[in-house]
Amino acid sequence: MSTSPRVRAPELRGRQWLNTGGRNLTLRDLRGRILLLDFWTFCCINCLHVLDELRPLEEKYGDVLVVVGVHSPKFEHEKDPDALAAAVERYGVHHPVLDDPELDMWQQYAAKAWPTLSVVDPEGYVVATMAGEGHAEGLARLIDELIGVHEAKGTLHRGDGPYVPPVEPETTLRFPGKAVVLDGGNLLVSDSARHSLVELAPDGETVVRRIGTGARGSADGPADAATFSEPQGLCLLPAHVAEVAGYDLLVADTVNHLLRGVRLDTGEVSTVAGTGRQWRSTVDDHAHDARSIDLSSPWDLAWYEDRIVIAMAGIHQLWWFEPVKRTAGMYAGTTVEALRDGLLAEAWMAQPSGLSVSADGRRLWVADSETSAVRFVENGVLGTAVGQGLFDFGHVDGPAGQALLQHPLGVCALPDGSVLVADTYNGAVRRFDPATGMVSTVADGLAEPSDVVLTPTGDVLVVESAAHRLTRLAPGALSAVGASTVDGPRHRTERPPTEIAAGEVTLDVIFTPPPGQKMDESFGPSTRLVVSASPPELLREGAGAGTDLSRRLVVDPTVRAGVLQVTAQAATCDVADEHGACHLTRQDWGVPVRVVDDAPARLPLVLRGLDA
Repeated sequence: MSTSPRVRAPELRGRQWLNTGGRNLTLRDLRGRILLLDFWTFCCINCLHVLDELRPLEEKYGDVLVVVGVHSPKFEHEKDPDALAAAVERYGVHHPVLDDPELDMWQQYAAKAWPTLSVVDPEGYVVATMAGEGHAEGLARLIDELIGVHEAKGTLHRGDGPYVPPVEPETTLRFPGKAVVLDGGNLLVSDSARHSLVELAPDGETVVRRIGTGARGSADGPADAATFSEPQGLCLLPAHVAEVAGYDLLVADTVNHLLRGVRLDTGEVSTVAGTGRQWRSTVDDHAHDARSIDLSSPWDLAWYEDRIVIAMAGIHQLWWFEPVKRTAGMYAGTTVEALRDGLLAEAWMAQPSGLSVSADGRRLWVADSETSAVRFVENGVLGTAVGQGLFDFGHVDGPAGQALLQHPLGVCALPDGSVLVADTYNGAVRRFDPATGMVSTVADGLAEPSDVVLTPTGDVLVVESAAHRLTRLAPGALSAVGASTVDGPRHRTERPPTEIAAGEVTLDVIFTPPPGQKMDESFGPSTRLVVSASPPELLREGAGAGTDLSRRLVVDPTVRAGVLQVTAQAATCDVADEHGACHLTRQDWGVPVRVVDDAPARLPLVLRGLDA
């Protein structure tokens, strides 16, 4: 370990604790254990990736490691304690969670990105800080090192952790995600928290059958043996395609990073795209064998332009998949998390999570959740219908240019050319009409709606995820739109801004290879840094891409505030093995900044650092 000065971990304080059986934990309670603090927010796909990465570590080191999730919310809805409790269950969080609604702990531990991980040793000192995902192997090596050091010192204490599981209520569905209408009128629903698919009768309540055992896994096979992991999007293939492909329905098996095919007559499940590994590579425009390419949290699916389009939430892109040729590739987006319209290969998205195709087949609607936006693809261009950016959200109807949503997860194109939106964190169904340019509220008071489905008879069904049910909107709900509108609050994510100087500023992204790894330049430069600003005028110089993790920026003194968008990645490989595994560490930061004349002329961001 490094001999640099050690920093005492700040005490853990928040509004409430979850998963502890009502007990409030302190650092003294955790002394003698290795403590891993995971600063997360439940809207963030990168944070959900980290939850999955931590599961094997929690199992392997359960007698010495305590993981504590520090929930530091981005959206207003995420500050609701009931919504947080639901999210902890929804995503299978099996460790204590500290509710930090005002980001006090976030500031105490100097976090600047979701997610951020801080490691505290058994004596109560912070020994490592890292941002982003992909740190599981480095964490395992660090934990092994800490075990050796503190067993030798006698400061490591083994035993059971403080986690106390909550009681799970009995409901037919548990946090359902998406739904489709089958031939004959039955409904198929992705029962996400129960890792399965459920076929329901047209009443939306009567269970016809379940596909999948309900256990988390990725096994292919018959309906009573197959397994999924938090499946989301569902898409029926056209009959002529299904006949050749050998399956009728495609499933976005989100946490497995796979696409699964289902034969509806038998319920047989097969894996048709993805390796099961999460995508951490470089952007290309090539077609790949679908079973050989990594995916990243596919969230929804749609049949558009004679192929499947995938909302690849994990890397802020759209991808395509051809079931007959069994190939896949990138369709839109650069992996930069932000809102920018333009040609598909150059546009920016932020966690696209819902897809729907217009009745004439020309337009693909996209729910771009992290920008609280409704986007659309048409004629090779990505545009924005409603939404203003990563940090602006609310519940405001009216002209689309002023209207606001809050983290929408679903869209449903209507025959008249308008689109319904599952406005998830507002608990509402909204409607955007391109003919008038207006946004209206169709229904509110819903519990985290995640999808909207139009039946052949014209009924509108809402997947009311946090209420664990499908809800049928009242007859006439659509025709009544416009009688009244909502002029609710406007919100902006109020993370404490970082003060920077006007003029020249040095941006340094700090990266230390994890124990047992070294920088990997076998395929070219090992690092990459992309910088942009909102508004663009904030930066006179320094925007763009490069391979150095240090960048000279020139900040315009007349622009007093904005957001620096920074994407950094670093490639490493194992030291001990000549043919050791390769790793890619990557993080996106949206850093709110305030320009102050006497502020520091250096902005450090930690991608990974030891002895923080």
